Amino acid sequence: MKILVCISHVPDTTSKINFTDNDTQFDTNGVQFVINPNDEFGLTRAMWFKEKQGATVHVANVGDASAEPTLRKALAIGADEAIRVDAPATDGFFVAKQLTKVAQDGGYDLIIAGRESIDYNGGMVPGMMAAMLGANFVNTCINLEVDGSNATAVREIDGGKESVKTSLPLVIGGQKGLVEESDLRIPNMRGIMMARKKPLHVVAADAADAHAATAAFEKPAPKGAVTMVDPENLDQLIELLHNEAKVI
Repeated sequence: MKILVCISHVPDTTSKINFTDNDTQFDTNGVQFVINPNDEFGLTRAMWFKEKQGATVHVANVGDASAEPTLRKALAIGADEAIRVDAPATDGFFVAKQLTKVAQDGGYDLIIAGRESIDYNGGMVPGMMAAMLGANFVNTCINLEVDGSNATAVREIDGGKESVKTSLPLVIGGQKGLVEESDLRIPNMRGIMMARKKPLHVVAADAADAHAATAAFEKPAPKGAVTMVDPENLDQLIELLHNEAKVI
């Protein structure tokens, strides 16, 4: 089985976020980038298929050279090869188009993508890829088993879970639950050294128009000031809840 794991290069949620050029550009200065968490769950599941079933695992990203440390981390975790499409990730359609071309050229049986990236939360790339490839698609996937050319997946739905049977080729939009958080892997020194020797291919972008553009960014409103109330002063607490917070 040949697996392609789509990797987004996203800011760590602990990073301080700022914008430039009248809030139209994301400021990358001082920002730590990581593998998109939903993609990391998918990569870990792919590693399970590699170890248990002898699968070949490739990872792919659409981005500039700054994304290569993230791809190298994926190689250190255990992926066999990495592919970087040399183009900025302008919008979901453009990214899906590029990754679809990679998938077509590589002849993959299973494509694992995160259901969404944590930076733009578009949630559209895996579904678009499945449509472009004419492949089966399972979104919000929290478990996946493959037996030959058949697959059984569990996906999260409103109010519960749904188990579905399908066949390869298959695209999934994975998320937390695809593996346990305790199963996520930290590259060890041996993996890091081996990753330096593994191929990282840089390919030109396929011709495709972006269908969306960022007009402006806006930070959430700052949190209001906190008023401390002495636990013995219940009258003040009631007065504040009634007149200021207006919850009683």
